[in-house]
Amino acid sequence: MARSLPKSELHLHVEGTLEPEMMLSFSRRNGVKTPYATPEEARAAYNFTDLQSFLDIYYGAMKTLIEERDFYDLTMAYVKRAKSEGVVHAEIFFDPQAHTSRGVPFDAVVKGIHRALEDARGNLGFSSSLIMCFLRDMSSESAMETLEQALKHKAWIKSVGMDSKELGNPPGKFSAVYARAKAEGFMAVAHAGEEAPPEYVWEALDSLKISRIDHGYHMFEDPDLVRRVVSERIPVTFCPLASIGVEYFRSVAEMPVKKALDLGMVACINSDDPAYFKGYIAKNLDAVIEAFSLGEREILRLLRNSFEASFLEEDTKAAQIGKLTALAAEMGTD
Repeated sequence: MARSLPKSELHLHVEGTLEPEMMLSFSRRNGVKTPYATPEEARAAYNFTDLQSFLDIYYGAMKTLIEERDFYDLTMAYVKRAKSEGVVHAEIFFDPQAHTSRGVPFDAVVKGIHRALEDARGNLGFSSSLIMCFLRDMSSESAMETLEQALKHKAWIKSVGMDSKELGNPPGKFSAVYARAKAEGFMAVAHAGEEAPPEYVWEALDSLKISRIDHGYHMFEDPDLVRRVVSERIPVTFCPLASIGVEYFRSVAEMPVKKALDLGMVACINSDDPAYFKGYIAKNLDAVIEAFSLGEREILRLLRNSFEASFLEEDTKAAQIGKLTALAAEMGTD
């Protein structure tokens, strides 16, 4: 049921969909060397012990992305895969600093991704928006420069976000950048409480004025913070297989998914970096359903949350939730 019903994906790094086969294809056509001779050899290296061990391999593979057509091909491959798993809307992260810092023009990155999403909208009926992430282990000055580059593409980018190494890079480091972004009309999200304590989530909410928390696992250590997130209906994006992949949790069953649902939190399931963590959105949903023996009502709640948590217009959200409810009724579920 979870695979067949419509859903949104709100926590997906497009660079994290770089499958080994595509990485090696880009490597050959762009003349970029990689340490892997075969896709199997690359996958065998995807054994991570923490966020940094993942990032080391992630940024290394990303070096094969050079031309606008690479970003187009990468994005289109994700869209086709996501659509086959019931995704009808996606809000997609991209990391321009990871490319501009090695000489790839900002325009090549955003134009390739945008062109693929426009083709997907017209040819596949797939809706989307872009979230431009700042790398938090780089300087706030670099983030501000990236924001300046993005301004001429404001019509293509819905929100700003923040990712990469969290510990030691508190949200307040980027408060001026986020304030400028909000003044320019961007929405705001941030990875917070992924590997850092609840204070980082408080700071992201109060200093950055974010509308959605990505990961947020450590916020459950602070009951007052949890009450705020629930009462203000601040959405939270969980990524089960990725969180197991970097060993935040030993199993999906240890994650706070069921607790979030029981509290009435607007929590949804996403795939994060599926090429590296062995599963796109359907596999992540299946893992959660199995780990917590979720019933049909709980599954539908997760899918409804994925629309409620999105940046879609309110009437579009309502229409998508209505379609979801109608399809569930046809299947004998309410």
